[in-house]
Amino acid sequence: MNADLIQWVVTGAAALGAGVLNAIAGGGSFLTFPALVFAGVPVLQANATSAMAVSPGYLGSVLGFKEEIRSLPRRDVWTGVIISGLGGLIGAALLMLTPAKLFSGLVPWLLLVATALFWIGPSIARFSQNSQLERARIPGLLLVSIYGGYFNGGLGILLMALYTLTGLHHLHTVNALKNLNSFVLSLLSVAAFALAGAIVWPQAIWMMVLATIGGWLGARWAKRLPMAYVRALVLLTGVVMTVVFFVRQ
Repeated sequence: MNADLIQWVVTGAAALGAGVLNAIAGGGSFLTFPALVFAGVPVLQANATSAMAVSPGYLGSVLGFKEEIRSLPRRDVWTGVIISGLGGLIGAALLMLTPAKLFSGLVPWLLLVATALFWIGPSIARFSQNSQLERARIPGLLLVSIYGGYFNGGLGILLMALYTLTGLHHLHTVNALKNLNSFVLSLLSVAAFALAGAIVWPQAIWMMVLATIGGWLGARWAKRLPMAYVRALVLLTGVVMTVVFFVRQ
């Protein structure tokens, strides 16, 4: 198998797995971003292309959770959509202003923060059930969305942690909102990346198709798989990718 074919296989498998992971628990960019770097894409373009690749997968996941979304107050849903879209655009603009060398140095730390927050999120939530933290949901969503527009890695993980910490404890509701807002902010941020010429299109299109299939499959499996197993898989992926990028430095 020649090197080019291996790269296409690796990026395609990463996109399929990312679509599944994002639908279930988040963390799909832990697969797509390093796969693109492995394929020789510079880190800043790899981040933008990874965001493009996983964004349709969120749509497949949204469709899989449409009943949960319909059951939520329409005002809350639209508020979240507007805030996440705004944050995605701000984050994308910040990324385009960041020197590539600086961004390369930030990548392992961003992965480390995302993984750590996913790990401690449920533990913190147990101490905040009655909490006044619900008021922090909107400003928290804006900050997480800016992060997601800047660096898509771990976005779903952070959104799940945010919703859990601010009083939403029904897993399917959290998953539905995570997928909807991830789709919106990713859609707007990748539009900004495309206008800036930061997308590597051949890999992006190939990975978008497979991530969409993965998102649809993941939404179907999300209601059947034990969440403990899924969390363990995402954490393992996050730890491995964090170590790999620290070693690369």
